[in-house]
Amino acid sequence: SLLVFMLLFAIVGPMLTDYDPFEFYDALGQPPSKEHWFGTTAPGQDVYAQFVFGLRSSFIVGAVAGSVAAVIGMAVGFAAGYLGGIVDDVLSMLTNVVLVIPTIAVLIIVSAYLSVGSLLWEALLIGVTSWPWAARAIRAQTFSLASRDFVSLARLSGQGPWRIIVKEIAPNMSSYLFLTFILLFGGSILIAATLDFLGLGPSEVMSLGLMLNVAVSNSALVLGMWWWFIVPGIGITAIVAALYVMNVGLDEVFNPKLRRT
Repeated sequence: SLLVFMLLFAIVGPMLTDYDPFEFYDALGQPPSKEHWFGTTAPGQDVYAQFVFGLRSSFIVGAVAGSVAAVIGMAVGFAAGYLGGIVDDVLSMLTNVVLVIPTIAVLIIVSAYLSVGSLLWEALLIGVTSWPWAARAIRAQTFSLASRDFVSLARLSGQGPWRIIVKEIAPNMSSYLFLTFILLFGGSILIAATLDFLGLGPSEVMSLGLMLNVAVSNSALVLGMWWWFIVPGIGITAIVAALYVMNVGLDEVFNPKLRRT
């Protein structure tokens, strides 16, 4: 419910305000009021407008980056788990190498040298560095299913490897793949917020991390302007917490070992 509410808020919220998130207005550092529902920043920007547009950006980055990471993870995991042999050795080595490299450190270095000018570019950077753990998990599940009777029967019928993966193995892992995407989605939002907070994300697109960056840079806490940093902080926390609870709940539904009697 919380996740759906935040998603609807990101879609409908920008339609409920006439203020521009980057525009400066006469109300400087004002607390929440009828004119400015979430207050204004020290330079006079509307916090509500920044929040709803930043919320939308967070969902976009999470969806794109999570999808990219999920596609790469599934391709590598399915290939390694089903084909085995030299393919498994090479892909497992590649996965382990990428896995031990600190993702956030790589993104900070890349973002520092390559100007991140758009949400899409930021999402792609996050996606191509977030897939290793998903690939390992999918590989293990695929390796287990590859020895089942229905897969052996599909081989005997003359079906090719990728057809077996798509038609036989993947459908039996659909719930697991969905849970994996949820974790990748939430992780991508956190990583994007971190990059934006450090000032390494796109500066021309409003985001929750950028709101926190500007608030800290302008000493919002010292000035007692709690609405400036608490609003984006609550937004990030609410999305990630909702995704985590959703993942735990669905895992209990899909996994027979975790179902309550």
